[in-house]
Amino acid sequence: MVASSVAPRGRKVRILATLGPASDSREMIRKLLEVGADAFRINMSHGDQATKAELVQHIRSLEAEFKRPTCIVFDLQGPKLRVGRFEGGSVQVETGGRFVLDTSAAPGDTSRVELPHPELFEAVREGDQLLIDDGKIRLRVAAVTADRIETIVEVGGKISDNKGVNVPDVLVPIPALTEKDRSDLQFALEQGADYVALSFVQRAEDVEEARRLIGDKAALMVKIEKPSAIERLEGILHHADAVMVARGDLGVELPPEAVPPLQKMIVARARELGKPVVVATQMLESMITSPTPTRAEVSDVANAIYDGADAVMLSAESAAGEYPCPAVQMMDRIGRTVEQDPAYAARVHFTATPAEPTTADALAESAGNIANTVPVAAMVCYTSTGSTARRIARERGPVPLLVMTAHRAVARRMGLVWGVHAVHTRDVASFEEMVGKAKRMVLRHKLAGGGQLITIMAGIPFGTAGSTNVMHVAQVRGDELDDYGVS
Repeated sequence: MVASSVAPRGRKVRILATLGPASDSREMIRKLLEVGADAFRINMSHGDQATKAELVQHIRSLEAEFKRPTCIVFDLQGPKLRVGRFEGGSVQVETGGRFVLDTSAAPGDTSRVELPHPELFEAVREGDQLLIDDGKIRLRVAAVTADRIETIVEVGGKISDNKGVNVPDVLVPIPALTEKDRSDLQFALEQGADYVALSFVQRAEDVEEARRLIGDKAALMVKIEKPSAIERLEGILHHADAVMVARGDLGVELPPEAVPPLQKMIVARARELGKPVVVATQMLESMITSPTPTRAEVSDVANAIYDGADAVMLSAESAAGEYPCPAVQMMDRIGRTVEQDPAYAARVHFTATPAEPTTADALAESAGNIANTVPVAAMVCYTSTGSTARRIARERGPVPLLVMTAHRAVARRMGLVWGVHAVHTRDVASFEEMVGKAKRMVLRHKLAGGGQLITIMAGIPFGTAGSTNVMHVAQVRGDELDDYGVS
């Protein structure tokens, strides 16, 4: 019998929960899994590798206990630009005044501070904007030399040590992977990362470099958080396996009102390409300190789900907040409620996902059409790479999708794919075995019952990547598990 903790979720959108000081124990990770987390994000911007290795051990231990493939996303810090340190830790800069960023390592004061990024001195021009501390401080460049950027303070305030710097007007000539990122990337691969998230991507070349380093050891997720990435979106997505709409830095470097239409555009384009897309940052921000979210936050999460995002993400809410489990539960309830809305299907299909001229795409589209035409209880697919599952999920069908694969890594990556319940199991060798196993699995996981129809997709010869060429509609008798034992 399948325990409730591993049963398919009552919603199709996935929940990605960030782990941190509030959720770094095995017991807390267990609770997050039980209340609805489908995947876990490990943020390499904070903490050391040894601590992250313990998190992986906890997740994999629970994965074995629950017999549920569990997805882990390692999020690299990326080339975050930061100012240096100040005498006394912070200073106040006044609106209308002058402030200098230079190459001197001397502690800063009310007139200047170190900017330890020589590439910026070459890239910025008079008139460009510099944003400090997520845009709370706004500077306008008045003059630039090889070691000095003079600015006018357009919006003043308090600046403290190592605050981040954003340059929305400039394509900064810095690599997407720092030395720390390279070390963290190697560590993530050694730990069996399912996805590696690349931060502050600006161009396709950034993704190509990461792809060369990763190979096929993990899936590559790109975080869209720079205006320059928006301008080069097609090339970036071409090299990526998954996408994250990272609205934090995106909302700093762009006017806030520009972010919602961009979010919808990125989600739609990722869906068209059949690549999992995650909407992230400040989704239930108030739940860091409050047991309930604001109505606006609930609406924000619901909006992402109506757009058809594969997953919604919790950041500080689950990593450092006071209410990690209630935050996951709230996301779960929002997902269930939205997906029960009679208008949901029409809204989620507002984005067209035209099939490519391939057998696999044609069959995936047909599986969705069948499920919308006849009373199918579930769709089943066998996959070696996950490609068929992503194709079917792209259609945003009305019934759950049970994915079976002989490859554990593939099963784990399904944790970010819309509507998927993945099972790691032995491959099949014949058509009869394919049908029989599909029936047993939908019964075991309570996705269908006696007398109900299921669709099955697979490739013949079995176990061959890229061979999807069969779709079969079968009726479950309901007694397929009798005297069979465990598969």
